[in-house]
Amino acid sequence: MPELPEVEALAGYLRQRAVGRRVDRLEVAAISALKTYDPAPTAVVGRTVTDARRHGKFLDVVFDGGLHLVVHLARAGWLHYREAFASTVPLRPGKGPIALRVRLDDGSGFDLTEAGTQKKLAAYLVTDPQAVPGVAKLGPDAIAADLSTFAGALRSRRGQVKGVLTDQSVLAGVGNAYSDEILHAAKLSPFALTDRLSDDQMAALHAATRRVLGDAVTRSLGQRAAELKGEKRSGLKVHARTGLPCPVCGDAVREVSFADSSLQYCPTCQTGGKPLADRRLSRLVR
Repeated sequence: MPELPEVEALAGYLRQRAVGRRVDRLEVAAISALKTYDPAPTAVVGRTVTDARRHGKFLDVVFDGGLHLVVHLARAGWLHYREAFASTVPLRPGKGPIALRVRLDDGSGFDLTEAGTQKKLAAYLVTDPQAVPGVAKLGPDAIAADLSTFAGALRSRRGQVKGVLTDQSVLAGVGNAYSDEILHAAKLSPFALTDRLSDDQMAALHAATRRVLGDAVTRSLGQRAAELKGEKRSGLKVHARTGLPCPVCGDAVREVSFADSSLQYCPTCQTGGKPLADRRLSRLVR
């Protein structure tokens, strides 16, 4: 799933490549992906791209006249920039992975695509990003929040720190992968309770959040959209590395599985050497 660093990099790439270009056509191939009907997709035709921004994990493409195309890429969505399209024929609804296509006046443009069968990519054409429900409920931005704001946000929601850290209404921008990386860097168990974190632990978590996300943004900026996924994987120390040695201490990275997700952690670095119970494995053993 694209998280704060990747969405920031996509916005940066669009600022470099698309800003100043006029929209020739906005094509909707997946009707379910476009969550708004007023303004209509034709409203952007002839408008110029003036900016690209990020709200948490939402990408915001801004057009003159105050229109915004706000996109949440969900788990399997992505943006593919095309220097030229193979055909000028409009997309046919329901065909292939492309949800939306934006064609620009120089022949370039971008596709918003989604792999798999769980179609959750969401696009909103609005005059105010706050009209998008997911944007309106976002908490403070994870990379911008100072320690006081960060600590207040996390302590406002009692729960396991892994889940609270990824709750977008608490803190915006962190998902499954970077939460694993942040907790590893902060030397905290993913099951630690937010209301029991000491001030020192909270400060370490805040510093780790800014460092991990900041490093990822630095690595990602300047990369082409097609290169960002590989760049993300290359920087991961524990996430999606089950069984591999922790690059800090050499212990084997462990995993806890849930119904539709999993987390990875290092016992030596994060839990005093004690493996966490994997509930799914425990049910199978019974």
